[in-house]
Amino acid sequence: MTIEKAKPNDDQILTEITKKSKAYWGYSKEQIENWSQFLTVSKEYIETKSVYNLIVEDQIIGYYSFFHESENTIKLDNLFVLPDFIGKGFGKVLMNDFLIRLKDQSVHKVILNSEPNAEEFYSKLGFVKVGQIETSIKDRYMPIMELLIENYKNE
Repeated sequence: MTIEKAKPNDDQILTEITKKSKAYWGYSKEQIENWSQFLTVSKEYIETKSVYNLIVEDQIIGYYSFFHESENTIKLDNLFVLPDFIGKGFGKVLMNDFLIRLKDQSVHKVILNSEPNAEEFYSKLGFVKVGQIETSIKDRYMPIMELLIENYKNE
């Protein structure tokens, strides 16, 4: 298992991972297509953001991406794992790697907009819900979560 910087030509596999991972939560094919613009990882995105792939047996099975929201705040923009690997600790592996990368930076806080079904995952790691965003689905809200770096729970 390795984690390495994504290359621009990883765009299609990362888009596939994103869509399959999102569909894991029971969203219809139609809904996934409606969200396609938000679930697509472009070559330009990979070139301009920090994107890291999780590779197991020569296969990219997940990734995360982030960018600076401000001088002291990082936005974790994506963290996705293929459905066959969800619930097996790979999300935590990605999160640990992400936070290690922040160690040498003057970052105090990480923010993210969580998939509602993933809120518990982030909460277990020390993230706290600080707000919510209404989505295109009636009565569905994405939690806005934050983590003060010193509160990270690496259990």
